[in-house]
Amino acid sequence: MSTALKNTAHREGSRIVAFGAARGDVDVVNDDLVGPIDSSDEWIRQRTGIASRKRASKELTIDMLAETAGREALEKAGIDGSQLGAIIISTISNPVQTPSLASLVGERLGAHLVPAFDISAACAGYTYGIAQADALIRSGAAEYVLVIGAEKLSEVIDPTDRSISFLLGDGAGAAVMGASDEVGVSESVWGSDGSKWDVIHMTNSLYDMRDNGAPWPTLRQEGPTVFRWAVWEMAKVAREALEKAGIGPQDLAAFVPHQANMRIIDEFAKQLKLPDSVVIARDIETTGNTSAASIPLATHQLLEDHPELSGGLSLQIGFGAGLVYGAQVIRLP
Repeated sequence: MSTALKNTAHREGSRIVAFGAARGDVDVVNDDLVGPIDSSDEWIRQRTGIASRKRASKELTIDMLAETAGREALEKAGIDGSQLGAIIISTISNPVQTPSLASLVGERLGAHLVPAFDISAACAGYTYGIAQADALIRSGAAEYVLVIGAEKLSEVIDPTDRSISFLLGDGAGAAVMGASDEVGVSESVWGSDGSKWDVIHMTNSLYDMRDNGAPWPTLRQEGPTVFRWAVWEMAKVAREALEKAGIGPQDLAAFVPHQANMRIIDEFAKQLKLPDSVVIARDIETTGNTSAASIPLATHQLLEDHPELSGGLSLQIGFGAGLVYGAQVIRLP
């Protein structure tokens, strides 16, 4: 005879309580990068909408960026690290494969013995973290969860590569999520398309470096393929996220897509038929593409520039290497 297990923990919803941010300490303008790729400031602006990007000096490490962003989010939320039920960090640029960046940052934030783990979902990583944090909170496994997207992509750049090098920046964005009597995060739409696994990729593996003397691995992408996939396929994902949230474009206060390319962002707005009342994040112009950090960084900046958006609904969508994607509607803190 078996004995039934008991688990009655359940909450109606979760919500984002506060954001935090940390950007690279160096402004890198287009003219600083055009020589090795035989390009121009005008070419970069027309193709990407980027005028400059934030990159971190050698002394400013990825763990420092993540800690700074996380600390601001905790302070704004009015809690300390010991109250966290979990810490999730999304990154593809942690310089070691183990231990996790989350465990180090958590300890520095006073989250001693708190579950902490990293996820690798590239530019969709933050939305993956939000989906997991939402599930942890609604199940009763955590009261608060800290989700951080952190990248120091300047460490994995080939300055002569014309496919992606001029896009990338450094930074970390953080969100404290907490329990809520109402739904503050909609059902997530997330997935992957492994058939396009190599469309955005590292040029070499660690084994290549060890066994064959290959150079330091850097990021590279098939730009036209990524652009078409992002514009056409991700617009479908965004519409599905709105449907699952039970709202239409007219109900949104903000739209925060992954800051990959200004042309992609503008095309998104057209595909979704967003009304003029929706404020669209365009943080890429001065921050660059920061992969997992881009959505929380852009949302943090949006709220600083438009505090009146607080309490409104924001559609966020991430998409990138894998090819992976994630989207959900959140209520802004």
